[in-house]
Amino acid sequence: MSTLSFLSPPRFNINPHAITHALSLSNFLSLKLSLIAGDTPYRRFTVNTNGYTLIRINMASKSYANILDLEPDKLLDIPQTPKSLPRVLTMPGIIAGVDDNNVVDSEKIPSGCRERKIIVANMLPLHIQRDPDTLKLTFSFDEDSLLWQLKDGFDPESEVVYIGSLKVEVDASEQEEVAQKLLEEYNCVPTFLPHDLYKKYYGGFCKHQLWPLFHYMLPMSPDHADRFDRALWKAYVSVNKIFADKVMEVANPEEDYIWVHDYHLMILPTFLRNRCNRVKLGFFLHSPFPSSEIYRTLPVRDEILKGLLNCDLIGFHTFDYARHFLSCCSRMMGLDYESKRGHIGLDYLGRTVYIKILPVGIHMGRLQSVLDLPITKRKFKEIAERFKGKKVIVGVDDMDIFKGLSLKLLAFEYLLQSSPLLRGKLVLIQIVNPARSAGKDVQEAKRETYLILNRINEAYGSPDYQPVVIIDRPVARYEKSAYYSMADCCIVNAVRDGMNLVPYKYIVCRQHSPHFDENSARTSMLVVSEFVGCSPSLSGAIRVNPWDIESVAVAINSAVVMKEPEKQLRHEKHYRYISSHDVAYWARSFMQDLERASKDHYNKRCWGIGFGLGFRVVSLSPSFRKLSGDCIVSAYKRSNKRAIFLDYDGTLVPHSSIVKTPGPELINVLNTLCDDPKNVVFVISGRGKDTLSEWLDSCERLGLAAEHGYFIRWNRNSEWQPGLVGGDFEWKEIAKPVMERYKEATDGSTIEIKSSGLVWHHQDADPDFGSCQANELVLHLENVLANEPALVKRGRYIVEVKPQGVSKGLVAEKILSVMTEQGEPPDFITCIGDDRSDEDMFESIVTNTASNASDIFACTVGRKPSKAKYYLDDTTEVVKLLSGLANTSHPKPSNNPPRFQVTFDAVF
Repeated sequence: MSTLSFLSPPRFNINPHAITHALSLSNFLSLKLSLIAGDTPYRRFTVNTNGYTLIRINMASKSYANILDLEPDKLLDIPQTPKSLPRVLTMPGIIAGVDDNNVVDSEKIPSGCRERKIIVANMLPLHIQRDPDTLKLTFSFDEDSLLWQLKDGFDPESEVVYIGSLKVEVDASEQEEVAQKLLEEYNCVPTFLPHDLYKKYYGGFCKHQLWPLFHYMLPMSPDHADRFDRALWKAYVSVNKIFADKVMEVANPEEDYIWVHDYHLMILPTFLRNRCNRVKLGFFLHSPFPSSEIYRTLPVRDEILKGLLNCDLIGFHTFDYARHFLSCCSRMMGLDYESKRGHIGLDYLGRTVYIKILPVGIHMGRLQSVLDLPITKRKFKEIAERFKGKKVIVGVDDMDIFKGLSLKLLAFEYLLQSSPLLRGKLVLIQIVNPARSAGKDVQEAKRETYLILNRINEAYGSPDYQPVVIIDRPVARYEKSAYYSMADCCIVNAVRDGMNLVPYKYIVCRQHSPHFDENSARTSMLVVSEFVGCSPSLSGAIRVNPWDIESVAVAINSAVVMKEPEKQLRHEKHYRYISSHDVAYWARSFMQDLERASKDHYNKRCWGIGFGLGFRVVSLSPSFRKLSGDCIVSAYKRSNKRAIFLDYDGTLVPHSSIVKTPGPELINVLNTLCDDPKNVVFVISGRGKDTLSEWLDSCERLGLAAEHGYFIRWNRNSEWQPGLVGGDFEWKEIAKPVMERYKEATDGSTIEIKSSGLVWHHQDADPDFGSCQANELVLHLENVLANEPALVKRGRYIVEVKPQGVSKGLVAEKILSVMTEQGEPPDFITCIGDDRSDEDMFESIVTNTASNASDIFACTVGRKPSKAKYYLDDTTEVVKLLSGLANTSHPKPSNNPPRFQVTFDAVF
């Protein structure tokens, strides 16, 4: 059986019906292949030429159209990609799950298709070596890599695909062969990045700009940190784009789960969401997330924040990191979040972005297998003999400015200085991992570390005793495990760190240490900085402020002299947590939440808006659609009586417009609609009656409702009348002093006094404090106004108190009732608005029982979650729609008297 492989060009899929009839290469090339427009990049398909084959075609969009035929000679001009990068599934059978629109029905895919998880990270979990004789690259899995270990948390039937860079540069002539080998043997897909680009991306933007900033280091001066460099940012964007292309080559975005890792790829979600709006996408940040005061200094802060918000689920190690992220979303983007049944959800353009808080764990089996190695046991005996009779403290840290090495040594020096009895009995073994980045900061940290180290050993050492033993070289896993097993105490003194799994590894090694026999109680002690991610999960550790050298010294002394029973209790508590919250638990929990976060993708309709890195997706109800001019005009023509309700700001005039008065075109459209005897037209606004009268006085027959309906008039010749005749407003004297108190206590807040109520604004206050104060004010006002005829409502940056029985919805309802009572019930109702107060109108006209209108059009301005069934994009489209209605109207001469002359007593 021969096999034919071919590529589809970018942004097209090949019609599966055409593929099934390919019997030979010559016959196939003579076919005119129907190309289906879509969002997928290059795809490879495999076709068996003697018999039918089931072909899995990845569709990124449900909307396609035949637009051209591919000529045979054009097939040869298609750029080549590594042969097996895309996902191909071939098996005996027939074409299944293909409808008339050439869309694969995922529910009809055979059970043989395994669920896939695509893990995307900066580096692939591989060891790479080049054979000195053949110069060929050899690969093996890095079993210590978190990315490799997390697969244990997935269902054994799941397929896991890794996408990332290689640790060595691969020549262009080798790339296709390497890619083929890695996919077939390791399920890994490499992103081949040019050396210069990778250097700018990783060594430049990631390590010298993002990483210091996320660890609270600001570039206050060129000597302190690297300033923002736009060229490095462009490299970061380019690499993220390359990763997105590679993900889309291999992923079925509407079925596979994609899990992106760490700060190297924070804008990748934007590119992926742009390719497929319903992609199932999770992100986990393995570093700290800085407070908003630090993060907002980043010039590209919005692009990165929007990139993360394009995920379905975002994971953090601790609540502090998540809280900082949410604070940035609140302060910089005005987004609200809340806890939903135990899960933190952030509402973003109709989508709920979920926040996951769970520290990563370690791979218990891997660590225990290393402990059982003979070489580990020999190393343990060697260390035990060398430090016999001494209390051993171990530390394992990278050589960088955030690990607090110098502070740790200063604390140890202070302890030896203040406790002479510990000299000669206490040893600090400091293992230094190779630095992950180069720069003057690393060199300064190393110089300071050795300076203090030499001072301690010279002052308190002797020919047979060295207080501090530093191991500054690559240390094998077995050797580290031996030191962990031997140490009485472990200290992690970082000034800022994402997670740091050293304490976890230490606890497990002590649990299985050869130091204890089978019947001995296990003990361990931890001194942990409160600024590392693992600290909240280690409640039995002695937490310290690494900057407080004296306190750290006291903590070390307490750990050394603590009685054995207490050490045992602390150890058991830690081991129970670590063994039950391992890396498999972490991965399984994250993936379960990702499945839950993305399960409603097909219950809503999605629209992509914005360009470039500002792209985001609006997710709305399936019944929510754009209001068609032809549809509403057709209904308008066949109707006998019509009610038209319009908001003003943001509906007829843009919010951004400095001049709020209506233009001649709008006045002419409103007059034409009002002069039609079949129409009753009202502008219902939160504006005051004097303002509306001044702006719309030239519209004689236009009805106006001011202050959300508290004041109303049916036309220019009628008087403004209050909606509540004889209303009781004594509650305003109760509410105003309360609001004044919160205004004085909340800098930036103001009070607006209206005829119908009071409004406390806090849009200019601190977002977090203002929101907190608003919640308290609502509770306070509800308490003091419990027996008053007033309503307290919380809005966007406001707390409003208004009389009961006043809302835009009630105004619309009363107008419809009057029309019905006078024998002219409307059979056509249109309501257009843009803000929250208009939602009452939408709900009212849909549920109103006073009219039996057959055509109801509730329309919001802008694509956003709404009770309206329709939307228009902006005020220009609103005026255009109204102009279309006006053009089909039949106005009477303007000297005709207004149709309705109703007093407010009759209305309310």
